[in-house]
Amino acid sequence: MTGAAAPRRVVDLATAGALCDAAVARARRQGVLVSVAVVDAGGNLVAFQRMDGAEIAGTVLATDKAYTAVANSIPTHELAALSAPGGPLYGLQAAAGGRFVVFGGGVPLREGTHIVGAVGVSGASDPADDVVCAEAAVAKAWEAEG
Repeated sequence: MTGAAAPRRVVDLATAGALCDAAVARARRQGVLVSVAVVDAGGNLVAFQRMDGAEIAGTVLATDKAYTAVANSIPTHELAALSAPGGPLYGLQAAAGGRFVVFGGGVPLREGTHIVGAVGVSGASDPADDVVCAEAAVAKAWEAEG
């Protein structure tokens, strides 16, 4: 059938688990302890891992970073300037009951121009390390499918 769009990939449990594994592997190389959440296109949690000894706040923040990235179609570290006073999204972090996170660690998972999920990482003392771990996971996104 010509002209039919190929079905979009979904973030299934196998893919989400592989993304968590990739983020944790990168965290070990970075020498940080993190929590990792993977959500689907609707922001629903698909998989979660917490490294032994990772901070307790990371369990909520990782999930909310992934949710924020998918809900706003942008990495969370790019929201900091946009949501600052005078920015076009000023006050975003207070929306959705305070669930939106506007510092690094949430990265959307794309298939072409479509957002199909996101990875959220939290726990490093520097959010830049969370970003590196989330980006490492996203780089491995579809390897689980072969």
